[in-house]
Parts: sequence; C-alpha cells; structure tokens
Amino acid sequence: MNSRFSVFFLVLTVGSAYTKIFAADAPPDTAFPSPQGNDAPIKLERFVVTGELDRAREAIVPSLGASQFQISRDQILAEAGGGNASFNNVLLRAPGMAQDSFGQLHLRGEHANMQYRINDILLPEGVSGFGQELDTRFVDTVAVLTGSLPAQYGYRTAGVIDIHTKNGANTEGGSVTLYGGSFNTARSAFELGGTKGRLDYYVTGSYFENDLGIENPTDQRTAIHDHTQQLKGFGYFSYLIDSTSRLALIVSGSGAKFQIPNNPDQDPAFALAGVPSFDSANLDENQRENNGYATISYQKSTTDAGLQLSVFTRTSDIKFTPDSAGDLIFNGVASAVQRNILSDGIESDGRWAVFADHTFRGGFIFTTDRAKVNTTDRVFAVDADGNQTLSTPLAIVDNQSKRGSQYGLYLQDEWTAVDKLTVNYGFRADVSDGYVREGQLSPRINFVYTPVEGTNLHAGYARYFTPPPLELVSSEAIAKFANTTNAPEVTTSSPVRSERSHYFALGVTQNVTKAWSVGLDGYYKTAKNQLDEGQFGQALVFSPFNYRTGKIYGLELSTNFTAGAFTAYANLAISKATGREIVSGEFQFGQDELDYIATHDVGLDHDQRYTSSVGVTYKWKGTLVYADALFGSGLRRGFANTETLPSYTTANLGVDQKITLTGKQELHLRVDVVNLFDKVYELRDGSGIGVGAPQFGARRGVYGSATWAF
Repeated sequence: MNSRFSVFFLVLTVGSAYTKIFAADAPPDTAFPSPQGNDAPIKLERFVVTGELDRAREAIVPSLGASQFQISRDQILAEAGGGNASFNNVLLRAPGMAQDSFGQLHLRGEHANMQYRINDILLPEGVSGFGQELDTRFVDTVAVLTGSLPAQYGYRTAGVIDIHTKNGANTEGGSVTLYGGSFNTARSAFELGGTKGRLDYYVTGSYFENDLGIENPTDQRTAIHDHTQQLKGFGYFSYLIDSTSRLALIVSGSGAKFQIPNNPDQDPAFALAGVPSFDSANLDENQRENNGYATISYQKSTTDAGLQLSVFTRTSDIKFTPDSAGDLIFNGVASAVQRNILSDGIESDGRWAVFADHTFRGGFIFTTDRAKVNTTDRVFAVDADGNQTLSTPLAIVDNQSKRGSQYGLYLQDEWTAVDKLTVNYGFRADVSDGYVREGQLSPRINFVYTPVEGTNLHAGYARYFTPPPLELVSSEAIAKFANTTNAPEVTTSSPVRSERSHYFALGVTQNVTKAWSVGLDGYYKTAKNQLDEGQFGQALVFSPFNYRTGKIYGLELSTNFTAGAFTAYANLAISKATGREIVSGEFQFGQDELDYIATHDVGLDHDQRYTSSVGVTYKWKGTLVYADALFGSGLRRGFANTETLPSYTTANLGVDQKITLTGKQELHLRVDVVNLFDKVYELRDGSGIGVGAPQFGARRGVYGSATWAF
C-alpha cells in the first residue's frame, strides 16, 4: 500500500509544479476570486468551466484520423433497454461489431482486443468472464475508435471504447428506477449528482437479477439453472483547483453470481464410485465474479498546452465452482478454478501547440500486474489407451502466480501541412515483460484531407504491438495430468507471444445534405503471432494462443439521417479474418486440428462475414418511439472452423413516455420488446476452435420501467 500512496503523492506533486510552471500562460483565474480583499468566493460558472476542461481534455488525446463512431446519451435511450441495457448491447450498434456468447464482442474480425477508457484514462484489463462491469447508466457519451489509431493508443488496438461519464454539472439532481419483465428480470437503480462549492459529484448504483444470466445451451425459451445476481456501484468526483485545472476521482465496484445453465439428456461418459446415475439437468455449477477499480487524475489546461496525469488500480477475481459428481461423470474432470489479477499503473498525456501549424503530443504509461491461478482438478486414472481404470477420483492441485509489467512511451506531431490537409505522424515504444519479455518501436501516420466542406478523407498506417493477457498456463502444469482423464492429446505448450501487425486504413465521410451523412471505411491487416482466445476446459474463462500468421480485411458502410424529430441509422460491415498454424498453447488442441491448421488458412472462430444494424426513432413532445434490428451472418463452427452457423436477424421495439411533474421533476414510463418476433438463433453450437458449449440468443422478452427524476 505504501507504493500506491507514493504514486498518488507523485500526481499531486507534479500537478502542483505544472500549475506553477504554466501559471504565467494561463488565463486569469475567474473561478474563485476574492474581490475587495473579501474571502467570500464568487459563484463559479460551473457549466462553462467544466465544459471547457472537458474539451481541453479531448484535445490532449483526439482521434486524429482514426475512424470514429459516436453514441450520445439520447441515442442510448433510444435503444432496447435504454439505460437499463447492458453496455455491450449499446456497443452492438457500432459498425463492424459482432455479437458472441458470454457477452463478448468482436470488432473488425478481432477477438475482443479492445481497450476501454473512462474520461480518457485507460481501464486496466480484468479476468474475462460473463459480467458486464461497466454500467450503461453512468455513460454520457461513448465513442468507438478503430482503424489506424494515433500513437497514444497501444496494446489493445482493434478498437478504443472511449467513455465519458455523467457528472454533477450536467446531472444536477437524481433519479430512481424500477425495471422488470421477462425471465424474472428485476432491477432497481439510483443516480445522484450535483455540485457543492468546488466539488462536482455523480454516483450511481444498481441491483439486478434474472433467470437468463448466461446464454441458454438449448433452443428452449427458458434455461435450466441460469439465475444471476449482480450489484454495481460507480462514483465520479471532480474538484476544481481553478478555472484551468482540476483533480478527478473515479471509483467503481461490481459483484456477480452466475449459475451455469444445464444441457439436459446428456449421456454419462465415466463411472463414479457411489453414484450409479446422474441427470445432467441437475448439475450445479456456479461462477462468482468481483471487480473494482479506482483512478485519480490531475488535469491542467492553458491556451497552448495541456496535461492529464493519472494513477489507477484495479482488481478482478473469478471463482468457478464445479458440480464434482456430475462433472466427473459427464466430462471425467471437475475443476475448481480461481483467477485473480491486480493491476496498478500511472499514465500521462500532454499537448503543446508550439507553432501555429504544429501541435506536439506525448506521454507514457506504466502498469504492473500480479496474476494468480489456483486450480484443483478431480480426475480419473486411465491406462495407456485412455480407458478409465479407477472409479475413485484423484485430486490434482495446480497453483501458479506471475508478475508482469508493461511500459509504453509515445510522441507525435499534428501538422497542418497545407490548407485542408492535416498529417499526424509519430511513434510509440512498448515493452511487455510477462512470461516472455518483448518490445517494439511502432511508427504511425494518418492523413486527413477536407477538399470541400462536408467531405472528409482519411488514410493511415499503424504498426501495432499487442501483448497477450498475463493469466497464461505454463508448460509445467501439463505433466501433472499424465495418465488421467485430463491429459491432453498433445503435450507441447509453447509460450504465448505478443502479436505484431501492420494495419492500413482508408475512408471517406460525406455530408450529402445537412440531414444525411454517409461513411465508407476499408482496412487491411497482416499479423505475425496473431492472437486469439478460446474457452478450453470446464471453467468458462478464456485462454490465449497464437497463430503463426493472420490476415484480416474488410469494408464498413454507415449512414445517418436526422430531420427534426425523426432519426435513422444503418451500418453494414463485411470482413474476413484468417489464421494459419498454431504456435502456442498447442496442448489445448487435437493433433488432427493442429495438422490441418498448419497447412490451411482457417477462419478465426469469431469471424463473421456480414454484420449489420439499423434503427429509427421518432420523438413527439414527451413521447419517444424507437425500433431497431441486428443482423449476423453467423460465426464459425465445425472442425478447424471450416463451417459457419446460420444467419439471424433480431428486431426490437420500444416506447418511452415522459410525464412532467411539479418543479423539475419528471416521470418516465417505458416499455421495451426485445427479439420482437421471438427468433430462435444460435450464437455457438459447441464446435469450432476454442468453443466449449452451445449458446442460443435470448428469446422474446417484454420489459417495463418507471423512472422518477428529481
């Protein structure tokens, strides 16, 4: 804990020094003057100051040529569930975002590989699970950045999910929400925000439960043993030092319990002493997930310069509890797994408009991680041919821990080369020190050209360096399972390495009219040590591995139309993602698959050729009506991902009615229908590379909510 206090003290010290250095260039402090020697402060124009500081923060880390899809609070409220929807459902409306099981998302043919930022501060990674740690309720706006990213964005580069939270200045007051409906869904939530002197605060919390916590492994409407309970809390606090600087604190915590849904009528595969029979519908597997993070940042902005310095900490923990008897009978192994990762770090980003046509930006990030994996496997002994020899299980304990760190440094120049042409060029240097120590110097360049008003052309190249997650399995663990039902067919386990790639992007946006805009983007990526992840074993957590080479390319078409009270959008994405030859984590595969993949470019399991989303909204006085639809052509399936699941389309419909009460109080009554036509569709069928079980999408659900805003 002493090291954390030291880092927090460093932020305050550097912030104080920065304030003094730039004081001469700063505009007069209009926030809290004391006229005529009186100590009584003048009331701060908080909306103005907060807005200016928010815009200044954006100028420190802008998109600079990357493709960007913006989602406003109004757009979130006009989607299925609104503020009660999971955050992943909001992101599904972005171009090129494909839906997967366990709440996973894939952007532009990549397996996850997205970084999340809250108020322009990197959120460290947690252990992958089912829970939606981020609550849609606290989101004010979110931007999805992808393509050729500027140098300030490293590590997870398929997309940057840039979240700006609500704050007290724009949420003065509070609200209470009750939400419920199909699948025994019940949610209660509150929000509270405001300002007091120099302090700006916003807090929210929610409790949620239903009987469809994880995708159903059958095509039936209701799942067996699928209850979930989730608790979330979030707080944002900002303290204005003066009109050009502030301190901000973000804290968040979440806890969730999941029952693992059962697939009935499975045939027993092994004999367990004392248990002559077992119904697979009665399995009792469970998973618990806890997450928490905190960040504190100092921001200083002047006319020509800006700085944001932040420290952060995050803890993430997953515990999978098996049904010992049932898992042994059906799978031959019952695994109790607990994974934990604790991350601390410091990040700094700065801007300096040194010349009229040059703006320099630079910064660094340092993170340190401590990962632990504790596993107890109960297995059966087998002979040389794999036949069970004993009906009494053995217990094998495999506990591992690892420390790792990542270092990143970048420098870039935004250069207005000629009228209407901006060039942003730079580089970043990264080092990852985990199971393997690796590094790379990565050049980046983007061109943005605006030949006429309403037309924007952009093109870019980025060299990317993507380290694997720290929670890996070392080769020493494999030997413990020799001559048991958990022994792998292949005993090779090469270390997982960082992916290195070249990324090219080209795009255009055109304002056809004041109401109608169209965008077209293309991208092409080649990779060495293409990273992917799969669910191997019983615990529903993911493990990384590498293909020797990878190739991903595609096109995205998007359009938006706004005319008065009517809005509409449509997105269509076409992509192809392939890999060849497994070169790490080989023990997780069968020899026949390894041999095939070594000589063929196979589709990555998350590769979906066509993805689309469309939506319309109409607002008349206090009534908002919306409808939207999602289309997916199907993820990969079968031996070595050589087949594709069937395509599907789901439609959603909803209405929100605002009723004005006394003063500034409002009552919002809302009804949502999800999967309006009760489409039965399969996200996974249990086959394919790194796919553990079938998962079907949610059937039709009707939900209602009442929100009292005060």
